[in-house]
Amino acid sequence: MATAHDPPISHSHIDECRRLEQEGILAAEKKELQRAIELFTKAIEVCPIAPSAYNNRAQALQLSGRPEGEAFDYCPPNLTAEAFADLEESIRLSGGKGRSACQAFTQRAMIYRLRDDKEAAKADFSSAAALGSPFARMQLAMMNPYAAMCNAALAKVMGDLKGGQ
Repeated sequence: MATAHDPPISHSHIDECRRLEQEGILAAEKKELQRAIELFTKAIEVCPIAPSAYNNRAQALQLSGRPEGEAFDYCPPNLTAEAFADLEESIRLSGGKGRSACQAFTQRAMIYRLRDDKEAAKADFSSAAALGSPFARMQLAMMNPYAAMCNAALAKVMGDLKGGQ
């Protein structure tokens, strides 16, 4: 199942918002995360009803707080709180539907996992999976205790084989 696109947004400045978002994405890809955050913030100021702008800023906030080479699940609490607020707004504005909601549910689930709130993470991964996220489906499978036990057994067998046992 493919993730549905966001519904069209009727706002006089949506084109400017999209342009700023694209610039922000390019800046983030160049690891110019502070610049990306500024561009996403401008996009939100220009069109405060665009869920993707909040979602993109949340991603940039989380990336900006992670030292180079640090695991994906690390982000300082202050940046996590800002990102969480943006994700909440993205989900609210999207009505829990479309690509922005799918991405926001997935990102928020990762924050819940960071906070060790497995039930909330599972609920958000379920929402994202229902919207078409293969990553969320994979995370749900890994959270299943039976699947985790099978993965551990398989990892042991593979390790034994590599070790020549």
